[in-house]
Amino acid sequence: MSTPTADSARASLEALRTEIAKAVVGQDPAVTGLVVALLCRGHVLLEGVPGVAKTLLVRALSAALELDTKRVQFTPDLMPSDVTGSLVYDTRSAEFSFQPGPVFTNLLLADEINRTPSKTQASLLEAMEERQVTVDGTPRPLPEPFLVAATQNPVEYEGTYPLPEAQLDRFLLKLTVPLPARQDEIDILTRHVDGFSPRDLDAAGLRPVASAADLEAARAAVAKTAVSPEITGYIVDICRATRESPSLSLGVSPRGATALLSTSRAWAWLTGRDYVTPDDVKALALPTLRHRVQLRPEAEMEGVTADSVINAVLAHLPVPR
Repeated sequence: MSTPTADSARASLEALRTEIAKAVVGQDPAVTGLVVALLCRGHVLLEGVPGVAKTLLVRALSAALELDTKRVQFTPDLMPSDVTGSLVYDTRSAEFSFQPGPVFTNLLLADEINRTPSKTQASLLEAMEERQVTVDGTPRPLPEPFLVAATQNPVEYEGTYPLPEAQLDRFLLKLTVPLPARQDEIDILTRHVDGFSPRDLDAAGLRPVASAADLEAARAAVAKTAVSPEITGYIVDICRATRESPSLSLGVSPRGATALLSTSRAWAWLTGRDYVTPDDVKALALPTLRHRVQLRPEAEMEGVTADSVINAVLAHLPVPR
């Protein structure tokens, strides 16, 4: 099999959207975010009310990729070892052997991650940042590529455990999955009338259209996407402005700035350019930064949101030519 070129890799990743659309209607920004995360070796947090196809979206992505996928349903009684794996005593050999958990995969669907206590949420910290799991003092590397796609209900819903800031910061993107528009909802119902079942994606015609080799070729091309000093300065100015906002008690860290740089490059390459523009930065600012800031209680009471603060920063900062 020949090595994919940058152009063929881009075409394969564009085909992902078409395949996912066979199962999910009207969530193009979330689909784009998942592709950007794959290009940036990042993780994605999908937030939305129950029933807006968050889980189906990740399952459809999995079906359109030639990657190993596992799913963990996060519940209040889930233990860290249920995610990472544990040492198991083998009576035949009279020795302990490591039994890998579901985290040892390419695409991990962490379903309803905020329905489990922080102790189990924290079991993913090392995996997401270091790409390894340490059990009994022994680090065990995870396969490459490795992506955590976590879903969560809005934090004000009953029975949820808010993710700590350190965990949120591990996610490259936080994507909001809204309720569908009226026509999209009609299309969803029409598909169900015609026999579509979200439990049977094979019957919906989903097939793998991108491989790990396509992903590697695409990542290499993204790494060559040019970024001018003016753009890096613009990204830094955006992040520094959040630290000075009176509505925020916590602004974007330098890690957030590097994340915005990565996502902007990936988006520029996906749209067919080999250089980053200010519009690329603006397009990815909200999903990359919204979970990296913390509102002051008084601002929250006044109805201020993280998105509105970031949008205000983008509106007031001078845009480089």
